[in-house]
Amino acid sequence: MSNQTFSLFHHAAPPKSGLADRPPLLLLLHGFGSNEDDLFSLAPYLDERFLVISARAPVALGPMSYAWFSLGFTPEGVLINAEEAESSRLTISRFIDELIDYYRVDSQAIYLMGFSQGAMMSLSTALNSPGTVAGVVAMSGRLLPQTAAQVKDPDALFGLPIFVLHGTRDMVLPVHHGRATRDLLTSLPVDLQYREYEMGHEVSAQSLEDIAEWLKARLDGSAKRIIVN
Repeated sequence: MSNQTFSLFHHAAPPKSGLADRPPLLLLLHGFGSNEDDLFSLAPYLDERFLVISARAPVALGPMSYAWFSLGFTPEGVLINAEEAESSRLTISRFIDELIDYYRVDSQAIYLMGFSQGAMMSLSTALNSPGTVAGVVAMSGRLLPQTAAQVKDPDALFGLPIFVLHGTRDMVLPVHHGRATRDLLTSLPVDLQYREYEMGHEVSAQSLEDIAEWLKARLDGSAKRIIVN
């Protein structure tokens, strides 16, 4: 089966330990203007039991530059292409089904980890398709305006583990977006952890260490709480 047969082009890193059959899946979703190479570089620092998949977003912006949805910059602020965002959400859900079938991963152990725009898509996918994923890591992102309105059955999200991380020196998506995401998610019955870091729009060594610990705890079933600010 070629990569072109999938809904999204992607890189795959097979698990290095754990069960050979039905491994847990960690799906990485990059940010605006990036590509599948970006977050894939983090794979060696994450739990070796995961099959790590890093997907390329479907909207081409330029050579090796992609997005999950287009942005418009106006005097009133940044506008998102809501139709593209919804199309990408549906594509991600379809892609997850393809990954389950082809790579024979554990359908009950699907984790999403997104950065910036990829964090928005990770949250949108998890909150609007209950039962699809087992947990979400949302780095330096925000909630899309339509995401909360699309949540039809909040009770179906009970206990969903979500780890939201944001930099206090983020100049691309200032930290108030992370705090607004925290506040809205607090109104849902999810298992939320939120942490801020002295960093910009990036993944720091400390944040990556905490992410790795959080994901390991999920796989171990220990669900160790790191820090909630």
